Amino acid sequence: MNYTPHTDEEVKKMLSEIGVGSIGELFSDIPEEMKPASFNIPEGKSEFEVLRHLQDLASKNSVSLTNFIGAGFYSHYIPAAVDAISSLPEFYTAYTPYQAEASQGWLQAIYEYQTAICRLTDMDVSNASLYDGGTALYEACMTAVRTNGRKKILVDAGVNIIYWTMLKCYTSNLSLEMVKIPLKNLRADRESICRHIDDKTSAIILQNPNFFGCIDDFSDIAAHAHKKGAAVIMSVYPISLGALKTPGEMGVDIAVGEGQSMGIPLSFGGPYLGFMAAKKELARKMPGRIIGRTKDRQGKDSYVMTLQAREQHIRREKATSNICSNEALCALRAVAYLSLLGKKGIRDLAFINLDKAAFAKEILEKIPGVLKVGEPPFFNEFPVLLSINADEVVHSMIAKGYIPGLPLGRFYKGMDNHLLVSVTEKRTKEEIVKFAESLEAVLCN
Repeated sequence: MNYTPHTDEEVKKMLSEIGVGSIGELFSDIPEEMKPASFNIPEGKSEFEVLRHLQDLASKNSVSLTNFIGAGFYSHYIPAAVDAISSLPEFYTAYTPYQAEASQGWLQAIYEYQTAICRLTDMDVSNASLYDGGTALYEACMTAVRTNGRKKILVDAGVNIIYWTMLKCYTSNLSLEMVKIPLKNLRADRESICRHIDDKTSAIILQNPNFFGCIDDFSDIAAHAHKKGAAVIMSVYPISLGALKTPGEMGVDIAVGEGQSMGIPLSFGGPYLGFMAAKKELARKMPGRIIGRTKDRQGKDSYVMTLQAREQHIRREKATSNICSNEALCALRAVAYLSLLGKKGIRDLAFINLDKAAFAKEILEKIPGVLKVGEPPFFNEFPVLLSINADEVVHSMIAKGYIPGLPLGRFYKGMDNHLLVSVTEKRTKEEIVKFAESLEAVLCN
């Protein structure tokens, strides 16, 4: 049965209004090979049959592999309480807190999330979250452009390659000049970056740790950029902030990152959480919502939506963005995770990751066929140069029960033999040793 509510006359009128002759012409930009072969949908199945079909599909996934891959998305332990808190129906059935009087719990949860992000990054203000780390980085760019009116964006090549791809996509129809600054020995080339910052530069984008796991202190670059009137945007790995210098301490203007590491499972790619924090003077230029705490008529604490820079129903064409979202359920998981660990717990977790990565590096360096392992300082991730193609190693290691890392040759020319290895607190000493033994067996076979 056809459930389309529009009559043929209505369809014809709509097509005429936009200057298109037919429905087919409306979709003419889609290549034929990408169009669906048919819209014939199979007959419905019973609940039991659907569940069994989905279980059969899920069983095809390899769920028991020991994971040593990161590249921006990491396998961290998630306390059981995070699932319990985020599964409360008053949270997962809520959409958005338009009515403050009916949404005090939700509003407080977002307020606490913003507070936690500000404390973690050492910044002044945070919004109510974005889609993911890549879109957060794009939104930070546009915040800088809206603030200083300049059109040139410098991007350090150490920024996550996935984020770089997203930046190019989102800015492809904008009159922005995106300039990528090559690395020097896998680290930021300070001389080149400072040379490129001029009076046309809106912002410089950095990442710490960078895509190759290298950590740095960008205070000098931030100071130089500010002298030129440019903003400094930094993408950060939140867990690393338990041990590393914060964006606020470096003088960064906008700190962003992927919040997946804070209590959100990998889940085959999402949903994830983009966080953003900035200096106070940028609050009105940020996308999304900012929740504030005040007092009601009885003098009790109450929570309200202080700023709604995104909301089209409030600002219409002046809205700062229409691609960001209040990913409140993911933000709730993040604040639950951070609250459960606490300040000391985050610090301890960061140093456990550092120590385990250092142990893995020490073990891997002794393997014949491992030509070089990334030099410190790094956090919990480093590149490994192998004697053979990294893609071949990945396939062989998966057969042995390991995801050994990310083969960098898929993204970078001349790095076919490089593997990006990540070690989190979930990897035990025994797993790391057995991983090294399996890798040696593959390389020396």
